[in-house]
Amino acid sequence: MAKKYLQIVDPIHGFINVHDHEIDLIDSPVFQRLRRIRQLAGAHLVYPGAQHSRFEHSLGTMHVASWAASILKEKGYLRSDDVENLRLAALLHDIGHGPFSHLFEEVLQKKKKISHEKIGHSLILKSEIGDLMLKSGFDKTFISNLAFGSSKYQFMNEIISGGLSADMMDYLLRDGYFTGAEHARIDFKRIINSLDVHQKKLSLNKSALHSFESMMISRYQMFRAVYFHKTVRAAEVMLLESMLLADSYLGLATSNLQKYVQLTDELVISKLISLPKENSDLKRASQLALDYQERRLLKCVYEKIFMKPRMGKISPLELQHDIARKASVNEAEIFVDISKTPSIPLAPSKKESQSIILTSTRGIEPKEAYELPISEIPLVSAISGFMDILRIYTRQQFRKKVEMAAQVILGENR
Repeated sequence: MAKKYLQIVDPIHGFINVHDHEIDLIDSPVFQRLRRIRQLAGAHLVYPGAQHSRFEHSLGTMHVASWAASILKEKGYLRSDDVENLRLAALLHDIGHGPFSHLFEEVLQKKKKISHEKIGHSLILKSEIGDLMLKSGFDKTFISNLAFGSSKYQFMNEIISGGLSADMMDYLLRDGYFTGAEHARIDFKRIINSLDVHQKKLSLNKSALHSFESMMISRYQMFRAVYFHKTVRAAEVMLLESMLLADSYLGLATSNLQKYVQLTDELVISKLISLPKENSDLKRASQLALDYQERRLLKCVYEKIFMKPRMGKISPLELQHDIARKASVNEAEIFVDISKTPSIPLAPSKKESQSIILTSTRGIEPKEAYELPISEIPLVSAISGFMDILRIYTRQQFRKKVEMAAQVILGENR
């Protein structure tokens, strides 16, 4: 008898098939909370359509991973149970995200030195998510390891995260659609159908190399135009500062899973705005959150993008102090934002990708495979490494003074 499944209509992929045991996971409160966590934190203040959440991205990633797994199954690399495991791992790969997605991870890193992957691992093993999987006959430990790139099967890890991942293929398409940005048009169907495996690593048929190259360029452009847009980051810098100032009072960076899963975008904003004004930190945190909500955003007065060479070591606190002194304004009015991302997605091991494995076949001859260094892919090589962006923000009334001070200290062409 064929498995029962539900079809969910999705603007990116059309119909997404969801099986009974997956519906149980999706309907759990721990997973449903992802509906209340925006995929792109503050981007909706610049791109009004960017209201999409981690919930639909998780469904989309499962769909793409399932497609990729099915292709590899046809080629003899996976069994049916591997496909089911990959579907669940992809569905749960973002289960540990907190409010405002990656922005909240900056709070977790500064306060607790933990990541959303570590929290996600705990949620799968210790919450109802794991119980539901055990009930359906799945190994929750294996699924958790696979979801966060630490299973013993490298090419399966790479289907979830990395340069050929279902995660990236979905978020580029989805973020491009909801922001309206044209940069994210990728030929993901060609890439998926061209996937292969060589020496236990995910590989790509060389005929699809141009599609891979295009996807890397699209990702880079999305970081420049959307994810690291100066006004998007202005909003996020305000919200980040508000959460950091209020953390000791609200306990946002909690390791208590029951408290953690209660945190959503609107709940945290409400808590921040409602903070008591009993000291300067809480008063400031509340005002920043209110300004964020009402879109009274900071102004960017200095920007420098570093590719090659990279930025080097800069102390945000020292820079904040120096600019404030030069501009004769309070240090609290100076916001130093340093945004960094690898231009090429990190491998599941969190190491920078240096190459891609390409395969080719000629008629009935044995498959050939070779490792192509990123440095030999011209356009991708041009953007490889890391993209570092240094920005200085302040409020409108201090804009001119801070801009002049930043130019003197940092120089226009530093």
